[in-house]
Amino acid sequence: MLLTLVIVYLLGTIAIGLWAAKRVKNTADFAIAGRHLPLFMIVTTTFATWFGSETVLGIPAKFIEGGLGSVVEDPFGAGTCLVLVGLFFAAKLYKMTLLTISDYYRERYGRAVEIICSLIIILSYLGWVSAQVTALGLVFNLLSGGAISIPLGMVIGTVSILAYTLFGGMWSVAVTDFIQMIILVVGLLVLAVFAGGMAGGADKVIDLAVSKDMFRFWPEPSMKDILFFIAAAITMMLGSIPQQDVFQRVMSANSVQAATRGPVIGGICYILFAFVPMFLVTSALIIMPSETAALLAEDPQKILPTLVLTKMPFIMQVVFFGALLSALKSTASATLLAPSVTFVENIWRQFVPHRGDKAELLTMRIAVLVFSMFVCLYAIYSQGTSIYDMVSSAYQVTLVGAFVPLAAGLYWKRATTQGALLSIVAGIAAWLVLSQTAAGESFPPQLGGVLAGVLGLVIGSLCPQLLANRHGSHHRVIGVESKA
Repeated sequence: MLLTLVIVYLLGTIAIGLWAAKRVKNTADFAIAGRHLPLFMIVTTTFATWFGSETVLGIPAKFIEGGLGSVVEDPFGAGTCLVLVGLFFAAKLYKMTLLTISDYYRERYGRAVEIICSLIIILSYLGWVSAQVTALGLVFNLLSGGAISIPLGMVIGTVSILAYTLFGGMWSVAVTDFIQMIILVVGLLVLAVFAGGMAGGADKVIDLAVSKDMFRFWPEPSMKDILFFIAAAITMMLGSIPQQDVFQRVMSANSVQAATRGPVIGGICYILFAFVPMFLVTSALIIMPSETAALLAEDPQKILPTLVLTKMPFIMQVVFFGALLSALKSTASATLLAPSVTFVENIWRQFVPHRGDKAELLTMRIAVLVFSMFVCLYAIYSQGTSIYDMVSSAYQVTLVGAFVPLAAGLYWKRATTQGALLSIVAGIAAWLVLSQTAAGESFPPQLGGVLAGVLGLVIGSLCPQLLANRHGSHHRVIGVESKA
């Protein structure tokens, strides 16, 4: 019965997404909803995109093992990213009327940087979308009592998201996000109240968390712990900024005010609401202590679904899986669309220029289809990797390769193409060396990558200018001497 209701819900969201697809007439409608979304929809679509599998399953699993300090990356870093986008990036980028974030790299630094950053951004989405697909596979496996294998569940989940994203693009994503966010928020709040009651009151759950030191946030006062804490914080805080899904929400707004305020409100709401799944999983320690202890050793990501399936009435199961599927689908649809649009707009067009808008729209849809197939295969191949780690690794590559050129391009007039290229090479090289050697155990690879990227940008931008100035002054001196 529960599986039947879930399938009905999936079909319902597909129908709504296809209805929204009627608004798509050109590539701007498909990629950025024709820049028509009001503030409340920017808030809901940023919140819903961020609130995915890692928030419902990954964050609570990390929290119950290591407390708040172990989830600094997400939700704290991830939510702060949206706030930073709204405060420092949205207005500048919105006024440029671009279709993708990679268009900015082309306008500021040229074709080479555009293509390299596009590839970095596209690659980063594999891990993030795969995390949502992995969770969908887990949901179908649990609901069917093991009759549907996790890989088959991944395929079913991918097809259900693809059904409306393929046709409606950003319009379908925004409209379904709005509905799914309502279901998600109401559903998880109802569950939290019910679980708190089962545990003997919310105060009992909070007291347990305090007694187990789960609210400890700051690292130990040692240099190594502080460095790894900073590295974890900036992974999503800065690594998510040069991402097409964030940029799409900014550019889809119908005004500068909506583009700047939407991400800020969405980010704050995300950080606050991420505590609800943490509360739910802590209540499991009281409601089913022995089962929770066993799942902590086996797979902490299963604690919350197991609590709902074994200890809660049928109506609460419907509420939970409706909320969970809303979280997964809203994130997966957005993250399928973003890299596909980037590929067509910033890479494919280099090889097939001067195409009509209809032909480009068709190519974007084909790209969504192909990328979703790659993601599904990657998710099946990556079985066993934690959802939280999948998402974390996805952002490290954009952090070390794409963030520094973006921020410098907007805020430092002397940044040059050579500087951007050297920044990308130095950042990725340092990250790879640290992550593949023992040195990465002493110094965080992503922090090393960012520092190398900053150094590369400064050297690459200033050295040619200094040499040119010295060369020019040398010629002027020779000119003066010859006249004398």
